Amino acid sequence: MEHPENSEEYKGLTVNAGIEQPSIINPYLKFRKKPKRREFTVGEYVEGILNGNVTILSQAVTLVESLKPEHQALAQEVIEKCLPHSGHSVRIGISGVPGAGKSTSIDAFGLYVLEKGGKLAVLAIDPSSERTKGSILGDKTRMEKLSVHPKAFIRPSPSAGSLGGVARKTRETIILCEAAGFDKIFVETVGVGQSETAVHSMVDFFLLIQLAGTGDELQGIKRGIMEMADGIVINKADGNNIEKAKLAASHFRNALHLFPVPDSGWTPQVLTYSGFYGLGIQEIWDMIDRYFVFVKQNGYFEYRRNEQAKYWMYESINEHLRDSFYNNPTIAAMLVAKEREVLDGQLTSFVAAKKLLDTYYGLLK
Repeated sequence: MEHPENSEEYKGLTVNAGIEQPSIINPYLKFRKKPKRREFTVGEYVEGILNGNVTILSQAVTLVESLKPEHQALAQEVIEKCLPHSGHSVRIGISGVPGAGKSTSIDAFGLYVLEKGGKLAVLAIDPSSERTKGSILGDKTRMEKLSVHPKAFIRPSPSAGSLGGVARKTRETIILCEAAGFDKIFVETVGVGQSETAVHSMVDFFLLIQLAGTGDELQGIKRGIMEMADGIVINKADGNNIEKAKLAASHFRNALHLFPVPDSGWTPQVLTYSGFYGLGIQEIWDMIDRYFVFVKQNGYFEYRRNEQAKYWMYESINEHLRDSFYNNPTIAAMLVAKEREVLDGQLTSFVAAKKLLDTYYGLLK
């Protein structure tokens, strides 16, 4: 690349240095080091949680969500001591397709139940990006009234790709919230997918929110989700959409007749409402109240809680075994080599897996 300024005809010219630009940082600004957050002991965590201190509860939930081994060990001690004080709440899972109005509905539902007294904790699972692994965590912005209510605790958590966002950490958070005195727990799922199975395994009532005109009522209506639902509600039944919502409700009722009777003996009901305008909220909660009376009388409530406890015991075993395998240094080194052999066609996937497992079992002896 030629530089004309270096040509002989410009030899007599000189280029003066420009004016030095001031720094973009204010030299008079004194930086104050951010104070380090105080670390609590197990006893302080437990005492704060039992006293209903929301700040300490939030830090304890952060501890549960942390991936650091030292944080996990501390969190397990806190959970163990809080466990005897848990189990006295009503746990409700709320699911539905994206855009069905889950967050808006939770805002309306939450205000309604808080008018009757008690405290409400909302565990909202925010989907994480598959690329950046980040989450917006903006569910509170759609729960305008509930987010400022003194008796409500809203905790958005990133799914982090773990079973659609609902796994062991959410169940442990429920224990902490119950110990803190929250007698109503809402768990909002990411959307229709694997997460519903996990939510169903940790709540007492599973509420499915649907919309009219989405076509779901004509497609077998996602049989797996429908069979888990204890109640189905059609949202946005207002204005010109009322008739469509009623038609969708009748389709859902017809579809439910094709399914076997649930283990609880309860026949799921289908209702319409408007979360935005707050219409039909009382009817939904009357249905939920009837459900709890029904399952407590026939013993299914306790049976389901016991089955859930057993389920999460096995899930914890599976998770620990998986972590033990992948975090083993010998296995971690072998994985790269075996993966390359599989990709090169030297080994089948099954043979490579067997060799890795045989090595792992050998290390345990």
